[in-house]
Amino acid sequence: MEWIADRRCLVHLCVNYFDENTVDKENILMSPGIMKYLSSSIGRKYVMALSGLVWVLFVLTHMVGNLLIFVGKDAYNMYSHKLITNPLIYLAEAALVIFIGAHAFTGIGLRLRNNRSKPNLYAVTPKGVKGASLASKSMIWSGSITLVFLVLHLITFKYGQHYVYSKDGIDVVVDGLKVRDIHQLVIECFEKPGYVAWYAFCLVLVGLHLYHGVSSSFQTLGLNHPKFNNAVKVFGWAYAIIVAAGFLAVPLYVFVF
Repeated sequence: MEWIADRRCLVHLCVNYFDENTVDKENILMSPGIMKYLSSSIGRKYVMALSGLVWVLFVLTHMVGNLLIFVGKDAYNMYSHKLITNPLIYLAEAALVIFIGAHAFTGIGLRLRNNRSKPNLYAVTPKGVKGASLASKSMIWSGSITLVFLVLHLITFKYGQHYVYSKDGIDVVVDGLKVRDIHQLVIECFEKPGYVAWYAFCLVLVGLHLYHGVSSSFQTLGLNHPKFNNAVKVFGWAYAIIVAAGFLAVPLYVFVF
């Protein structure tokens, strides 16, 4: 693992940054130094990478949970019930809000800084030089639309209609527990072609965002190497496709069948 040792770790980057700005190394861990580091370009990129990876793991676990709908109505409703009644749910939700806030805030800040440093918006990429990919160019837009999608998703499913009775007026009960019939709400939403189309469109953007985010996070955290760059890209694409396809499987199944 010699190549890992050659990469700059976070502490080394901190030292280099403050060396360049004539700051005492002994005060790197002091609050003003940390804040100054986090306000630098490399510091913001680390915030972007780490906060993004938290959400990368979250969407995977959420996708796996969603697939329980294929197991059956009771399994899906019980999964939802255990999730929302877990005493740690509020702590987890608060952490996710903080991470996505940090991710969005630093992302917008980096984009604005890049725009100021590159005033020529009409510059043409020189011949023979590879330009930025579609996923890279669209990160700010895919991220913004994904954020809107997330808010609407929460409004629809977390805070949407609470079915606690079946169509016959009987309590929805699983293993002796009265639960919310989230399964019924999912079926109703994904029977609407307009909602399915919007959901599919957003998931394509989520996939693009995940691909570039996963790939660039490896580079930001110093885990890239010429020998493994192609493998990282393949992993990024595979992860993005699996997550997007997993989420999309539910609405397509409901709508088609």
